[in-house]
Amino acid sequence: MDVLRIILQVLLVISSFFLIMSILLHKGKGGGLSDMFGGGISSSAGSSGVAERNLNRITVGVAITWALTIVGLGLMAKIG
Repeated sequence: MDVLRIILQVLLVISSFFLIMSILLHKGKGGGLSDMFGGGISSSAGSSGVAERNLNRITVGVAITWALTIVGLGLMAKIG
């Protein structure tokens, strides 16, 4: 059980980092932090279709992984 707990904790740290980064990369309404990473260039080029949809899918996938990891760690804490 200890190995599984360590794996889930590492997965939680990694997914938390990627969730924060993917949220910050989304195109904002008024500019902001997303423009620092090239959001202004992509919005002027008109490529908000495919790139934004893929970023949305990645963000949702990472968020689901993050939530399931937290549920798994909670269940492990309750059981043992």
